[in-house]
Amino acid sequence: MRAVVTGAAGFIGSHLCAHLLSQGDDVVGIDALTDFYPSTRKHRNLAGLVGHERFAFHYGDLLRLRLEPLFTQADAVYHLAGQPGVRGSWGDRFALYLERNVLVTQRVLEAARDTRLPRLVFASSSSVYGDAETCPTPETVRPRPVSPYGVTKLAAEQLCETYRTVFGVPTASLRLFSVYGPRQRPDMAFARLIEAAREGRPFPLYGDGGQSRDFTYVGDVVTAMRAAGRSSWTGVANLGGGSEVTMRQAIAVLGELGCPVRVVAGPSRPGDARRTSADITLARQAFGYRPGTDLRSGLASMVRGVPTPARPGSTR
Repeated sequence: MRAVVTGAAGFIGSHLCAHLLSQGDDVVGIDALTDFYPSTRKHRNLAGLVGHERFAFHYGDLLRLRLEPLFTQADAVYHLAGQPGVRGSWGDRFALYLERNVLVTQRVLEAARDTRLPRLVFASSSSVYGDAETCPTPETVRPRPVSPYGVTKLAAEQLCETYRTVFGVPTASLRLFSVYGPRQRPDMAFARLIEAAREGRPFPLYGDGGQSRDFTYVGDVVTAMRAAGRSSWTGVANLGGGSEVTMRQAIAVLGELGCPVRVVAGPSRPGDARRTSADITLARQAFGYRPGTDLRSGLASMVRGVPTPARPGSTR
């Protein structure tokens, strides 16, 4: 396949590019190298990609780049670019989230429509659910985001659905649940936990530790993205890790892996959902999604700093 990946220098984007290349695809990566976290990390993410004979990188802002020439020859576009992070989306910075998550997605969709793009896979988020009415949560549950970030991801997702139903743009929106793995963003919990353990610092835990997440290993996510990009299915689907784990349990696993952390309890933060848990039935039926990495194996790969190998029976 010929693929375009927006947000190619990011945590998930760089893993996706590497996976696509490993499967023989030609990849065009696009990234503006924004300053949400140090650009040196993004350059490191790109280091294993730049120079590959089937990888081309374009630096630039998606609101200003000419996308049509890049999309014209593509079999699939994977739209991962955006402004991440729940806690930073309040207050004056909301305008940035609106621009990078909503306006950018609308421009990507316009280019997809104008070039008659065969497939567009959009990285949505479990944050659209907020405090979901039921767990595990199916896609039929009404979204109730509890953060401005979740609002912008839901708006972008709805734009995808609108362009799909009105103009026939073949979009697949994947609601990602708490993705983790090597090269995880430095603001995310597991990356901060491992850093605190290595530096012997206490870790400020927001909430009582009983809050739970459906942690999903990045290797399973990017494999599912390619599967969705190669399928004919369109719509909205969850991508979860297959089990719900509390923060206390995850911290205990890190301790067993040689990364004990001294936790300092603090108040919960606005916008943090109490529970997330994905019903992944639709993704399994639509494009064969079966997460193959348990939390212990995935965290071990983070501690080592290298991806975990594929296991028999997994989708990786």
